[in-house]
Amino acid sequence: MKLRILSAEDVKRALPMVEVIAGMKAAYAQLSAGKVVAPLRAHVEVAPHQGTTLVMPAYVLSNDALAVKIVSVFPQNAQRGEPVIYGMVLVLEAVSGRPCAILEGGTLTAIRTGAGSGAATDLLARPDAAVVAILGSGAQARTQLAAVCAVRAIQEVRVYSPNQANAAAFATEMAGADPIPAMVRVVADAATAVADADIICTATTARTPVFHGKDLKPGVHINAVGSFQPSTQEIDYETVRRSLVVVDSREGVLSEAGDLIVPIQQGVITAEHIHAELGEVVAGRRHGRTDEQQITLFKSVGTAVQDAAAGCIALANAEKMGLGTIVSL
Repeated sequence: MKLRILSAEDVKRALPMVEVIAGMKAAYAQLSAGKVVAPLRAHVEVAPHQGTTLVMPAYVLSNDALAVKIVSVFPQNAQRGEPVIYGMVLVLEAVSGRPCAILEGGTLTAIRTGAGSGAATDLLARPDAAVVAILGSGAQARTQLAAVCAVRAIQEVRVYSPNQANAAAFATEMAGADPIPAMVRVVADAATAVADADIICTATTARTPVFHGKDLKPGVHINAVGSFQPSTQEIDYETVRRSLVVVDSREGVLSEAGDLIVPIQQGVITAEHIHAELGEVVAGRRHGRTDEQQITLFKSVGTAVQDAAAGCIALANAEKMGLGTIVSL
């Protein structure tokens, strides 16, 4: 049996953002139509080291995409100069269950998460959106920015991170990298970043809200992807209350997204405040933005369907491009 192994650089080359955004739209539509098998991911809490390891299997019927991801999120890694996210994706042949490829999962996770926000931005943000605020400065923040710039003509980027050195490195690296504009500037606080922003992306490991809803301008679109545990919040009550809320998976966010679970528990909103899954908007079964002044919020906890879709795209492109290392098992 032959197995293709793709490194982080191979995965990056095999997953062009525009193609992955299209793949995420199709995957979300299949998820919302009930045409996938994707059980809620298993959480393994590694409490002594303040980390979480997740196991995420999925099968997408429409294109026979079958994959399993194991991903670890250890926020304390940043203090050691290591990535916060490590992972591996195993792509399987749906006909036989034969393992086909192992992909470096941290890069795939960042790209598919960014592409999910790119899909949401394309469907929900104002067409004239030009200013984006990025809260966070890690790998996820980078792909959030790349995805947003793939679907909107962004002219100015503001980045805020409590680690200003990391934010400065982010700005230097990202400025002018096509299709990102040259104007990428570090700001001193989150309030400055989000003031008058047309699009806001939160990609942090924060356990409490990273900006205040009172600082939002009418018409802003928000992609919130950092929080994935029931007790943690990147987004405050005011933002949630004011927003048309669209999610990747109702089941997923109501199990894992503290951004929504906590305000539901506190009686600020009910579960019915969730307007739609993004796949319902893709399929035209639910509307997206209805006016220019509306605030829209895409809350994503991530779904294994994204990994299966991205894994199959990456493997197909890798085979065409001759990427990776082939090993015999």
